[in-house]
Amino acid sequence: MSALRRREPVFHPSAPPAPAERFATDGPTPPGGRRQTAARPAASREPSTFFPDDEQLLATVRSRVAAVAPEPGTPDGVPAARLVAEIRAAAAAQGRILGAGDLSAAVEQVRDHAWGLGPLRGLVEHPQVTDLLVNGDGSIWADSGRGLRPVAMAFSSPEEVRLLATRLAAACGQRLDESRPWVDARLPGGIRLHAVVPPAAPEGTHVSLRILRPGRFDLDHLVRSGALPGIWAEVLVRVIERKLSFLVTGGTGAGKTTLLAALLGKVASHERIVLVEDVAELCPAHPHVVRLEARHANVEGRGEIRLDELVRQALRMRPDRLVVGECRGSEVRELLSALNTGQEGGCGTLHANAATEVPARLQALGGLGGMPPASVRLQAAAALEAVIHLRRLPGGARQVCEVATVCRGDGEEFRILPALSVSDSEVPGEHSAAPGEQGPSGRAAAEGSPSGSWEEFEAGSAARPRTGPGWPALARRLGCSAGDLP
Repeated sequence: MSALRRREPVFHPSAPPAPAERFATDGPTPPGGRRQTAARPAASREPSTFFPDDEQLLATVRSRVAAVAPEPGTPDGVPAARLVAEIRAAAAAQGRILGAGDLSAAVEQVRDHAWGLGPLRGLVEHPQVTDLLVNGDGSIWADSGRGLRPVAMAFSSPEEVRLLATRLAAACGQRLDESRPWVDARLPGGIRLHAVVPPAAPEGTHVSLRILRPGRFDLDHLVRSGALPGIWAEVLVRVIERKLSFLVTGGTGAGKTTLLAALLGKVASHERIVLVEDVAELCPAHPHVVRLEARHANVEGRGEIRLDELVRQALRMRPDRLVVGECRGSEVRELLSALNTGQEGGCGTLHANAATEVPARLQALGGLGGMPPASVRLQAAAALEAVIHLRRLPGGARQVCEVATVCRGDGEEFRILPALSVSDSEVPGEHSAAPGEQGPSGRAAAEGSPSGSWEEFEAGSAARPRTGPGWPALARRLGCSAGDLP
């Protein structure tokens, strides 16, 4: 539609993506290629030619249905029969007659462009896209597991981007305007939305979408893809079986949630897992999972549900495993207290640049909860037993690069000692394989898996990680000897 302008493509949201076009490199559109504005997966119906380039017709339908009184229990509050009637009338005014297929597709597109994701829907449905970013200038960037790349389409004006952000915020029951210039919420279907508008974003409205792909990875899959050496997987499974309390750390988009969900899938089936999250992201393959989710205040400033309060409530729900999806505020106080009062096997994720920076991060977060630094150090040293760190390589691939143990030092200090690690010199090549292509180890990436999401290890030193000074202490906690890992 006219709200999009065409630009030189790098990522092509084709449907279905041909192997050679899934992640096209910089340069002109491939011969015979076509820049698209609304991709669909292979299983979806091809979009009708009725609406994509007719902004006037779309605006006519939108203005007509805007006057319709909302009807509870109907999508977007608009009765389907009324929407169909308005589309027929708008088409008839232009001398068009719609068949059943075109009418159904037109209804879908009107809902998308008037109330939903609009032209981003095709990108959201692309099976390999995990993050979508729309900038204030209208440009669109997508991450399909190999780093951010510009998409072969863009919004034509800042007003269109703001309209999209406001529409999505309203779908989450949130307000987005100058008085409240940002929103962090979850869209129906589990898409995580963040948007910020002027004056907080002087260059225009910015929209960030994180698309969850539940059930894609388990621990065995990570081993098969080479993201995790098999001997490391044995150690991590033992961490779960021995009910060690641990943190999964790393930067944004490093794969913390994916790895934590895979580890929780190894928890014994008779155990009860209680998840506490700001936005629901963890989807462990486990038969007994209870989820608690925080909530932001509504447009009236009411209804807020805080993470720290949810952690306290979770302790009253008889959890065998208490999991805090992401520790980023005062809830770390409740988590550390819980792990020090008999809650074995608790875990969570934490943003950190390295495992050794966990003490500083915990002290900073504890301060938000009113905990003095000395108290944080003592509580953390007694509560935590292991840290698993991930990183994202320059090419966009994720990699489990370190397993560390928590030790109490002299006085009130506690230290993070590397137990298993991969040095920078042992990192495989930056460029990972797309589906059907060979990775650094010579193995072809699996079809249907997110290409480049998890780096393959070389058959040499990286596949046999080195041990560090913390391995003897971690081995004792795992019930094995330090010599068990070659």
